[in-house]
Amino acid sequence: MIIGTDVNPQNNVYHIGAKIIQVLKSYDYDLIDSFQIYSDLNKNDKVSFNLFSLALDWLYLLEVIEPIEGQLKRCF
Repeated sequence: MIIGTDVNPQNNVYHIGAKIIQVLKSYDYDLIDSFQIYSDLNKNDKVSFNLFSLALDWLYLLEVIEPIEGQLKRCF
């Protein structure tokens, strides 16, 4: 697991992944530009792009998202 005791919960990959899922649920369509997701996520929560990328990798491993032609497809 990637859980560490020295990291704030707001800067945890699991927490950011959950926030990304919330953003994905707000869209009415399945193909979304990743920069749009990042922009919408940063309206409420300030997240570095590096941490955002790690959270996207984690969601891809869980098969929650799938990259298609430069966009992300939500798989739920």
